[in-house]
Amino acid sequence: MRIHRTFAAHARRAASRVAPVVLAAIACTGCVERRVWIDTDPPGALVWLNDAQLGRTPVDVAITHDGTYDLRIEKEGYEPVVTGATVDGPLWDKPPFDFVCEILPIDARHHTRWRFTLRERDDSEAALHERADAMRGRMQTP
Repeated sequence: MRIHRTFAAHARRAASRVAPVVLAAIACTGCVERRVWIDTDPPGALVWLNDAQLGRTPVDVAITHDGTYDLRIEKEGYEPVVTGATVDGPLWDKPPFDFVCEILPIDARHHTRWRFTLRERDDSEAALHERADAMRGRMQTP
């Protein structure tokens, strides 16, 4: 019985010494921020990123990782933009460095800017025929 109580007392003392260190380490961890800023010329276009509506340009969004995102931009009177847009993170955001950045008491930020120039939509009958012919050609090629 006495050995059990002594061990328990030592364990409580050790925990009381370690707990503040662990809490201090957690409180001192840094901040990693990844953001994408999207702008268009002209401004005011509606933006979707991976099918989530973000709002009108200029707009920015926080992201969790780098990679390729599905992007859709629409504005009345302009051709829509549907494309894949890539975020290439810095070296500190790649394994195994990303783990170190997450736990160190530093602030790491990476901002990516995407800018698109919108083309006015030609709603003439001739332009409609051209688009239809182009689509037909794409559908017929294997």
